[in-house]
Amino acid sequence: MRRYLRILFLFTLLIFCSVLFRFNQLVSSLESANHQARAHRIREADSGLSARDRCNSVSLTHWNPYGRPTPAVCGKNCCMDAALRYTVSGSRDQERLEPVGLAVVACGSRLQETLTMLKSAVLFSRRDLHFYIFAEDELHNGFRQTLDSWPERIHSKFNYSIYPISFPNDNSREWKKLFKPCASQRLFLPLILKEVDSVLYVDTDILFLRPVEDIWKFLSGFNSSHVAAMAPEHEEPRIGWYNRFARHPYYGKTGVNSGVMLMNMTRIRAKHFKNDMTTVNLKWSDLLMPLLQKYKLNITWGDQDLLNIIFHHNPESLFVFPCQWNYRPDHCIYGSNCDAAEQHGVSILHGNRGVYHDNKQPAFRAVYDAIQKKKQQHVELERHEAPPRTRCVHHPATAPPKTTQPQRVCVVMR
Repeated sequence: MRRYLRILFLFTLLIFCSVLFRFNQLVSSLESANHQARAHRIREADSGLSARDRCNSVSLTHWNPYGRPTPAVCGKNCCMDAALRYTVSGSRDQERLEPVGLAVVACGSRLQETLTMLKSAVLFSRRDLHFYIFAEDELHNGFRQTLDSWPERIHSKFNYSIYPISFPNDNSREWKKLFKPCASQRLFLPLILKEVDSVLYVDTDILFLRPVEDIWKFLSGFNSSHVAAMAPEHEEPRIGWYNRFARHPYYGKTGVNSGVMLMNMTRIRAKHFKNDMTTVNLKWSDLLMPLLQKYKLNITWGDQDLLNIIFHHNPESLFVFPCQWNYRPDHCIYGSNCDAAEQHGVSILHGNRGVYHDNKQPAFRAVYDAIQKKKQQHVELERHEAPPRTRCVHHPATAPPKTTQPQRVCVVMR
């Protein structure tokens, strides 16, 4: 009896193993059929790509939309082919980045110069932009008509808001005539754009030669004390203006230039600033007018001098970026004195002293004319061009009177 039970147990075990084997074969055949069907769909979607246009058999772990693989790896349709080959488990939709805020103040005859600056920003930038344009009333229609006339695929890269020029009622005339018309408007941006966290303020005579978001990245380098960022007024103290002529306090050894200014306006509005008028630290809104009243007979460069005074007393609150982000004729009139531009090229060109409109600095004017005449429909073709490099070379024709040495002027080089 015991022998029969053993035989029955072995027979049952064999039947169970046989059923398990058949089930495993069935599952394998279903997975193979599913894999073949999926491969067939991929081949159908990929059928429009020639062998020359498809990616080579190289591992592509991710796709960077701003840094495409080289032609040795991918052809012109690499992005489509990589998308077909690369599968991701779950959703990895990248959150859309907030637009970069760019603020400018325009008065008088600065309409065309401002539009050229805005065009340069769109020309090189990859991020969406938002323009905060402060202008006299008679310039508003000119801005709207020109910006709205740009092609849709360009216009879709930016939004804009136009604001009137406005100063505190009690002293509006005094603020408006300070230095250049409307220039001091920048001091009141934190008080007007109350819902805006940060902006990049630039003068109208600025030209971007790199994406705006590149300088925007300095905001992430701020420590907990920084509220703004600017470049030095001079690199070489021997030709500096503030250290030789200023009759008021200024930042650092040579002062700072406010033509390009990153502003964390949330921090500016919240901070209480040290000053030399009272032992009590003052908020931005309470600081400006007393500062002007004390120093108005001693300042030459208007609101820039006031900013130098503020950050002289609050040096821990200022982030200083290299001169290549605010490259001016002073950096190469009598010699090259911006090492950062020599090494990395000019990132932002600042054509102060009207050099875009005369022949004193031919390279500055050439860059301005090229961007001003640039047709908007060709903008996207050159989004990834390398920024020009600017160096100083001898140019005898522009030597100043009563000098024996030829002057050196800036030449943009590729």
